[in-house]
Amino acid sequence: MSTSSFEVIPPSPASAPQPVAASALPVVEQISVLDVPLALTDYERALDWIDAAVATGAREYVCVAAVHTVMESREDEALRSAVEGAAFTVPDGQPLAWALRALGHDIDSRVYGPELMARACERAARTGQRHYLYGGRDQSALFKLTLRLRQRFPGLRIVGGYSPPFRAMSEAELDAVAVDINRARPDVVWVGIGVPKQEKWMAAMRDRLDAPVLVGVGAAFDFHAGLVPQAPGWMQRSGLEWLYRLKQEPRRLWKRYARHNPRFVTGFAKQWAAARRTRP
Repeated sequence: MSTSSFEVIPPSPASAPQPVAASALPVVEQISVLDVPLALTDYERALDWIDAAVATGAREYVCVAAVHTVMESREDEALRSAVEGAAFTVPDGQPLAWALRALGHDIDSRVYGPELMARACERAARTGQRHYLYGGRDQSALFKLTLRLRQRFPGLRIVGGYSPPFRAMSEAELDAVAVDINRARPDVVWVGIGVPKQEKWMAAMRDRLDAPVLVGVGAAFDFHAGLVPQAPGWMQRSGLEWLYRLKQEPRRLWKRYARHNPRFVTGFAKQWAAARRTRP
C-alpha cells in the first residue's frame, strides 16, 4: 500500500515495544461538556504529551472534537465509546473552548486539529519523529498532502500513507492496512477520514497497530493539501468557521449545522445553569 512517494524504510528485525501503562504519561485533565470529556490543554502541552507517548512506547489515540462530534456522540453509542476510549479529546471547535471557560476553567483557546497537525509536523522536522498519513479523498490527494507538508517542513519524515475507500473495509483489508502501517514503523499516525469514521477506526485498530499515537484530525488533510480553503482567522476566532464551511459545502453540511448547532446551545445552556446552581 505504501508507494514510492513515501520514505522507504527496511523492516526492523526487533520486536515491537510493549505498551506502557497510561499512568506513565503526563496527566491531562478533562471536563465534560454535554457528557463528552474535553481536555484542558493547549498546543504545546498536547504536543509534549504526544512526544512522551512516543518516547515511552505507549499505544494510545487522541480525538479532536467540534460541536458536531459532541452532538453525534449523544446519539451514536459506537462514537461515544470511541471518544471515551481515547487518551483525551481536545476542544477543536471554538464554541467548546468557550463552553469550558463558561464552566469556570482556565483555557486560553481551542486546540484546532489542523493547527495541531501543523505544529506537530514542524516539531517532528527537527526531532526526526516518523509520521504516517491515513486518509484523504484519494491517493492523488494524499500525494499532494505529502508533497506540501514536506515542502513546508523540510526534513519531515513521512514514512507511509494510504487513502482508504469510502465503503466499509473487510477484515482482510484492515489486516493489510495494519501490516502496511506496522512495516513503516511510524511514531504517529494521522487519521483524516472524518467524524465518526476516524474515531471508530482508531478505536478498532488501536490494538492492531504498533505506532505509539494515533490522532484523528478530520478535514486537516484537505486543508493542508490545499484542496479546501480554511476560514479567515477572524471567523475562526469568532466561532463562525461553521458558517464559512457551510458556504463552501452547503449541500453536505446544512443539515448537520441546522440540527446540531441549536441543540448544542440549548443543551449547554442547561448544563451551565445547573453548574451555576451548584457552584459555591
